Amino acid sequence: MRAFVITGPGAAEVLDVAPPEPGAGEVVVQVERAGVCGTDAEFFAGTMAYLHSGQAAYPIRIGHEWSGVVAETGAGVDPSWLGRRVTGDTMLGCGACARCAGGRGYLCADRHEIGIRSGRPGALAERLPVPVGALQPLPDTVDAELGALVEPGGNALRAVRGARLSPGERLLVLGPGTIGLLVARIAAAQGAEVHLLGLPGPALDFARSLGLGHAWTARTLPGLRFDAVVDASNAADLPALALDLVEPGGRVVYIGLAGEPSLVDTRTLALKDVTAVGVLSASGALAGTVEMYASGAVDPRPLVAATVGLEGAAAVLAGERRPEWGHAPKIHIDPRR
Repeated sequence: MRAFVITGPGAAEVLDVAPPEPGAGEVVVQVERAGVCGTDAEFFAGTMAYLHSGQAAYPIRIGHEWSGVVAETGAGVDPSWLGRRVTGDTMLGCGACARCAGGRGYLCADRHEIGIRSGRPGALAERLPVPVGALQPLPDTVDAELGALVEPGGNALRAVRGARLSPGERLLVLGPGTIGLLVARIAAAQGAEVHLLGLPGPALDFARSLGLGHAWTARTLPGLRFDAVVDASNAADLPALALDLVEPGGRVVYIGLAGEPSLVDTRTLALKDVTAVGVLSASGALAGTVEMYASGAVDPRPLVAATVGLEGAAAVLAGERRPEWGHAPKIHIDPRR
């Protein structure tokens, strides 16, 4: 089968590789759509932290936002999975430790991450092996494009849940990327008054085009009470700003990851009696995200700028964009092209 393989920093090829065979408890999915994100771009650039900690190594096959159809089942898997449309969890715990037993397999010290960690191959390929326990079925109303947006949507949904907003309360989202925009749309659908902070330019203009009228820069941000702040940025200085801007007694949710350590003054955290919440992964929120998309409560389609084939993935990861794509943040890959 054809697969996109990153062989080193800035180097990648579409190669013919052996197709996967489902192991016990696994299925093989024929991939219909896969998204690429900042983590994938870091692997391509050679800056991803796992490359330096030994948790990942070249060559690597990326792709953890995906949807497809179950094409094969392994031993012990109910054959009724065959032909079903699915997406799935990225985080695959060992299944034996206390964290896995407690339902927190996404925090397992020995976890594999599809397309990211411990050599587990990703979805930028025609076929993908997945443990059956990680699968999330998709209804007919959630097509391939929406299915590949479930994983980022699950991250955003967990962030909104962490903010614990009541209808009418005010949320500030830092960062107008895919996760930030999804957080904003989910929170708005749940009745929050949503504000967005970003740098002046196309990304913030695009957010306004989605109907997010309260989109500000650092210079224009009004002095409002923010009941919760979600940091969905990759800026090292914004975690501290989130704490400064949140209302005393409020909640700050950290889901963005900066390329260097960010500093938060815990004295401010304590003196403002703020609750800080960290979010890692979409685990536990995939079903809720599918339900939102299926019902039409949240429509993430406008966030997808374009869909290209495997041969176009390297250019996308290098940051190249065609003018006709506009400024939507997400690019999808169709491995069948």
